[in-house]
Amino acid sequence: MPSSASLNTLGHYDLGFLLVPGFTQLAFSSAIEPFRVANQLADRRLYSWQILSRDGAAVTASNGLEVAASCALEDPLPLDLAMVCSGVEVQDQCDHDTLSWLRRMARRQVPLGAVCTGGYILARAGVLNGYRCTLHWEHISGIREALLFPEVTFTPELFVLDRDRYTCSGGVAPLDMMLTLIGRQQGPDLAEAIAEELLHDRIRDVSDRQRNPLRVRLGASQPKLEEAVTLMEANLHEPLSLDELAGHASLSRRQIERLFQRYLNETPTRYYMDLRLMRARRLLQQTYMPITDVAIACGFVSPPHFTKCYQVRFGRSPRDERYRRRERLASVPSAAAGVSASVDMSYSEASDA
Repeated sequence: MPSSASLNTLGHYDLGFLLVPGFTQLAFSSAIEPFRVANQLADRRLYSWQILSRDGAAVTASNGLEVAASCALEDPLPLDLAMVCSGVEVQDQCDHDTLSWLRRMARRQVPLGAVCTGGYILARAGVLNGYRCTLHWEHISGIREALLFPEVTFTPELFVLDRDRYTCSGGVAPLDMMLTLIGRQQGPDLAEAIAEELLHDRIRDVSDRQRNPLRVRLGASQPKLEEAVTLMEANLHEPLSLDELAGHASLSRRQIERLFQRYLNETPTRYYMDLRLMRARRLLQQTYMPITDVAIACGFVSPPHFTKCYQVRFGRSPRDERYRRRERLASVPSAAAGVSASVDMSYSEASDA
C-alpha cells in the first residue's frame, strides 16, 4: 500500500475523489482541473483519477448538477491520495460506510485530503486527530462553538498540508493546494505553467488566509478600521463597548464613528450587531446547538432580545430559521437515511477492517 511519502516518491499518481451529496461543484472542479492540465502540458499521464461515491451512483452537487461516479467505496482501488469533496449540510453526510472507508484508507497509510467542508467528514472519521486542518470559514466557528473534535486543530488558513493530510477551504482554494502539491511532486516550473494555463495569476500558499473582506473592499488605506473590525470579530461572545473598541484601536469614540460612517456607511454599533447576527445565523444553520446557547454564544444575554433582533435583520425568528433548515434537509439527498450513533464509532473499531 502507498506510504505517507508516496506523493513525493512515485512517478505516477492514482487519485480518488469521493463526492458526497451536496458537494460544491466549484471546489471539486478546482481540485481536479490542475491534474488534467498537468497531463496535457507534460504530454504524458502523470495523474489518473477515479470519481467515487458511496454506492457507485451519480452524485448531485449543491447547484443541482449530477456527476457520474466510476467506482463505489466497496471497489478495491490502489490510491495514492483520497480526497473528500463535500459542501452543504455536511453534518448529515457522515454515514457509516463513508467513515469506515476513510478509516480503512488511513490504516493502509493512504494520504487523505478534503476540499470545502470535507475536513468535517475526515474529523468525524477520527482520521484528523493530532493534525492541523482547515475547511470553509463559515463552518469553523460552529465547530469551535459546539466544542467538536477537540483533538483536531482547525485553522483559518487557505489550505493546510500536515504530513499525509491535505485540507483546504472552498471556492478556488483547492486550485492553490493542488498546484502546491504538483509543484512538490513535479517541480515548480510545471505548477507555474498550469497556473498560467488556468489564468491563475498567483499560486497562493499556506500563509494566505481565507478572508480579508475589508482589505479587498478598502485596500490597505484604513488599517485602523480593519483593526476595529478584527476586534469585533474576535469578541462576538462578549461584545466590547464602543469606548473599549476605540481604546484598543488607539482612536477616539468620535474618530471610530467617522471611520465606520465614511467607509462602511453605518455606525459601529450597527455593524457589530450585524456580525453577531450573521454568526448566529450560521450556527442555527450548521449546528444543532439549542437556540438559547446560540444567543449566548453571540453575545445576547436575553433570548427575547436575540429573537427580536434576529427577526428584524432576517425577517424570520431563530425558530423559523431552524424549521427552514429541516425543510432543506428533507429536500437534499442524504448519504444515509438517518445518521445514527454509529457514525461516532472510534477510529480503531475492528468492524472497519
